[in-house]
Amino acid sequence: MCGRFSLVTDPNQLVLRFELDDMPFVWQTRYNIAPGQLIPAIIEDRGKRRIGHLRWGLVPTWAQDQKIGGKMINARAETLHEKPAFRRLLERKRCIIPADGFYEWKQTGRSKQPMRIMMKSGEPFAFAGLYDTWTSPDGEKVHTCIIITTSPNAVAATIHERMPVILRREDEQIWLNREMYDLKLLQSLMVPYEAEQMKAYAVPASVGSPKNDGPECIQAITDPV
Repeated sequence: MCGRFSLVTDPNQLVLRFELDDMPFVWQTRYNIAPGQLIPAIIEDRGKRRIGHLRWGLVPTWAQDQKIGGKMINARAETLHEKPAFRRLLERKRCIIPADGFYEWKQTGRSKQPMRIMMKSGEPFAFAGLYDTWTSPDGEKVHTCIIITTSPNAVAATIHERMPVILRREDEQIWLNREMYDLKLLQSLMVPYEAEQMKAYAVPASVGSPKNDGPECIQAITDPV
């Protein structure tokens, strides 16, 4: 599962890293991004990458109402092609979601210790995601997304049984290409990221509340409990 992540990277660096023309909105540093919130996401439109906001929690186009989004924050890579809710999106509505760390909770005795998992280099990376547009009865369009998860690598496995799909940089363009649908190729991208390039460290328990979204959320603690 992936239920929290961070994106504190400088916006100019993000523009360069993800090959964007510009940042079309006022950038906000986010230390504790949670489901139900608007999050930056990148799609490809007529050969160009565009970044915008999608609400985290998928509301499929056929949904009766928006409430389903609260339950659809993650999708398992192994079964995407089997489920009607995701199969159509896998064909044509793939996105990448920039991040520079994500949180999971490690069981330590009777308590759970939040851990931040990130690249050793500190560089941003991209989650593989799907998106859709739902239209309310009064005509309002709601754009939402879901983060795909896979089995954990050696770093994440000590903390949780799942981890988000992190695409290799060279595979991001394949994922974004809306004209390409090769199921076997896409499945080959939805695998655990190389553990040798990642690290994890303990962070304060305050990250458990989405009300807390400051630098303290990513501060390492020396004596995890």
